[in-house]
Amino acid sequence: MRHDEYLRHDATALAALVRAGEVSAAELLELALARASAVQPRINALVRAMEEQARAQIAAGLQGPLAGVPFLLKDSLQDYAGVPTGHGSRALRHWVPTGHAATTRRFLDAGLVVFGKTNLPEFGLKGVSDSAFHGPVSNPWDLTRNAGGSSGGAAAAVAAGVLPMAAGSDGGGSLRIPAAFCGLFTLKPSRGRISEAPAFGEVWFGACTHGVLARSVRDSALALDVLCASEPGDPFVGGAPAQPFVQALAQPPGRLRIGYATVSPIGTPVAADAVAALEAAVALLRSLGHEVEPAAPVIDGHALARAYLTMYLGQTASDVDAARRLGAGKREFERLTRALAVLGHGVSAATLCRELLRWNDFARALGAFHQRFDLYLTPTTADTAPRHGQSDLPPALALALEGLIRSGLLRLLASTRVVARVVDAIARDNLAPVPFTQLANLTGAPAMSVPLGRGGDGLPLGIQFVGRMGDEATLLRLAAQLEQAAPWFERLPALAREDAATMAHAPRPGPGRA
Repeated sequence: MRHDEYLRHDATALAALVRAGEVSAAELLELALARASAVQPRINALVRAMEEQARAQIAAGLQGPLAGVPFLLKDSLQDYAGVPTGHGSRALRHWVPTGHAATTRRFLDAGLVVFGKTNLPEFGLKGVSDSAFHGPVSNPWDLTRNAGGSSGGAAAAVAAGVLPMAAGSDGGGSLRIPAAFCGLFTLKPSRGRISEAPAFGEVWFGACTHGVLARSVRDSALALDVLCASEPGDPFVGGAPAQPFVQALAQPPGRLRIGYATVSPIGTPVAADAVAALEAAVALLRSLGHEVEPAAPVIDGHALARAYLTMYLGQTASDVDAARRLGAGKREFERLTRALAVLGHGVSAATLCRELLRWNDFARALGAFHQRFDLYLTPTTADTAPRHGQSDLPPALALALEGLIRSGLLRLLASTRVVARVVDAIARDNLAPVPFTQLANLTGAPAMSVPLGRGGDGLPLGIQFVGRMGDEATLLRLAAQLEQAAPWFERLPALAREDAATMAHAPRPGPGRA
């Protein structure tokens, strides 16, 4: 199989070819490895090679619905026994799990051939992938721009043609943001659908879950079927769907009522291109027979951002403390991570509990909205992919922050009202490029990003749909309809279609910049 033929198949189709004996798992692995070798110096998507494990997996024999398809795990939460899980941080570069995460085990049981792990920001804390340890992830559509975060390495690898889908996770938009920036489809499942066993009951109090970044809707549906199961001791069980999600795709979505909004919930700017892409999606939906009108859940966006970021600060403090207990040095964390951890220590238990209780208010408001509307439609992001460094702290502020951390003043200030002011500032500045995605995480609702839009610069823009709790099937059915009406599978950056001869002569560097 040539690379151009490889690109014409999604994971579902590649697995069918393997079952039919038309191509071997070993041949597909070689294609993926050659492609990864060619594009890695430019996109920096991988942080860890697992070629040895992949070859051993093939030699042991493969079974499952995706047997033989090359695959990448995210270097966070998706533990693979005996292979370091670094979470994008220098502090955890030597931490090695002794067992597989449930998600990893399910991917392996499905026959996916895992040949590496992908890049992300430290602890998955940003909407851009710019780890100081591994280096930034470049967007295959424009190498001067970031692929998004936190599942940026996964998105870049898929968009660059390394493989048809890759694993990611989503705690505040970490699947949907890079999917939007890289022109891919993704679905964040409902809370409780996918187990976090054995290391966790819930991650980020249930805001975080797993999924894949893919070029086709049916691959995403099949991956959800693979992942959707509970483990003994799980605190919440989402339950098995009424029918496999892949089977649900065969049914039309029917006439849906969809409410949409283009205004940022925190009052920050939304680019004209993002608004235009949303309006074009509305026109497409209406042409397909859906009823679409301006409407939004009655939710205070600033309160939601504050509730999200209060959890985020406390979680960062907890994660840093856990890494320190494993032997990490204080200076091994990035400056921003250290600052967030200090501020997180300043959040009282009462404040955290108060903000967590507000999540119920948001879920009830979204539930009330879904009494009238089947889906809530927004842009996925407020603009196209940002340029590298665009979200960095200004140098003067970075130096001042470093001084506050070293002197201990930040820790003293953290117990005062400064924390509340900093949380509001982070909500205003850091969430401004991605203000639409956190709602689904705090409410637990399923949400998808569909690659329907383009900016004036030709870069991808995603369209987000938020569904009722537990109703991924409606989202997937609509996605399949949109995929047929406005196909995107063949829409790839020039980098993905590079000449095979060029790839053959490319060096095979080690992954990442470690």
